[in-house]
Amino acid sequence: MNTIPIYTTKDFQSDQDVRWCPGCGDYSILAQTQRVFPDLGIPKEKTVFVSGIGCSSRFPYYMITYGFHGIHGRAAAIASGLKIAHPDLSVWVATGDGDGMSIGGNHFIHACRRNTGLKILLFNNQIYGLTKGQFSPTSLQGQVTKSTPFGNIDHPFNPLSLALGAQATFVSRTLDRDPKHMQTVIKRAAAHNGTAFVEIYQNCNVFNDGAFELWTEKDSKDDNVVVLENGKPLIFGKNKDKGIRLNGFTPEVVSLIDGKYTTSDLILHDEKDPMLAFILAGMSGIQNLPRPVGVVYAVEKSTYEQLMQNQIDDITTKKGIGDLEKLFNRGETWEVK
Repeated sequence: MNTIPIYTTKDFQSDQDVRWCPGCGDYSILAQTQRVFPDLGIPKEKTVFVSGIGCSSRFPYYMITYGFHGIHGRAAAIASGLKIAHPDLSVWVATGDGDGMSIGGNHFIHACRRNTGLKILLFNNQIYGLTKGQFSPTSLQGQVTKSTPFGNIDHPFNPLSLALGAQATFVSRTLDRDPKHMQTVIKRAAAHNGTAFVEIYQNCNVFNDGAFELWTEKDSKDDNVVVLENGKPLIFGKNKDKGIRLNGFTPEVVSLIDGKYTTSDLILHDEKDPMLAFILAGMSGIQNLPRPVGVVYAVEKSTYEQLMQNQIDDITTKKGIGDLEKLFNRGETWEVK
């Protein structure tokens, strides 16, 4: 018997005033999340959103689930502890490129490496929005911001490559201005058994307006975005007349019009291929290549909480239930006077 209530979008909309700048991409992320959650089959009391600091981190206030507004950069650490202690919970992290990639970068990579069953939504707007426009770890080289008035000299992080390098088992990208695609990716992330990472291109219309318009606007998107579908060739363009093939290990755009290449020459997307995943993630740094969106990589691997529980069960079987008082007082102890 199914005991999970039938939810609607309104069941996940809190009564809190949503305080983001008018036109911010965060509204779309919130709306798509609230639309998707009724379909996930997860009781609200089994869902928790954890955040750090930043515009994105107001997210827990706006969802009628459990929530935790943490401290700067520590959302992944807090969420990891929560998931390990209560593996039955669906634990989500809402973070930004400043919160998650800078001060929280170390926690992020280890959350990916451990496969702790978190669902991490990275609101990537390539700027510190809440603190009024300083450059972030994903800001572009040369980008002029309040703290880089002569241009940013840093090389930006590629969040997908970072997650793959940290051995994440689910790596994806979507766009704030493509609601249906975002809903699909969020559903895939929710269903993944392990840490799922979703990078979301999110427009900050006050401090970095138009950063992603090449990949989000109607008149340019089709020629600059390739939508990944597992098992299908990488085809894009308004008329679906362009594709991506590998020249050695280097992806390149080819025309499907002149007859020189056909779809059989193109890359077939395989979500389980780690080498292909790195190539797709690296396309973000190569000019004239379309930007991949969708699920880049998805494989199954034991989760940290499963392995920890297995270890506890194994040791308990061999040695019995432990005694904390005996543990504290065993061996070399001393009294301070």
